[in-house]
Amino acid sequence: MTEQEIRDAVLAIIQDVAGLDQTPEVDGAKPLRDQLELDSMDFLDIVMELRKRHRIEVPEADYPQLASLDSTIAYLKGRQA
Repeated sequence: MTEQEIRDAVLAIIQDVAGLDQTPEVDGAKPLRDQLELDSMDFLDIVMELRKRHRIEVPEADYPQLASLDSTIAYLKGRQA
């Protein structure tokens, strides 16, 4: 997947989990939880969806690498190589 495809997929997951009507505007460098007022359960739901849709294991130790949109994209891009 390209970086844009990964970005779109992550934003779609966030939209589904957060129950948003439209794709959120997100600053890629800022923590997602702060921007979108996600609680810890929402964050875990996003991680579980990433695992399911991308068929990758995401160890709990790697969760901090999924804090922002940019870091999530970098993490997923690295995992697909």
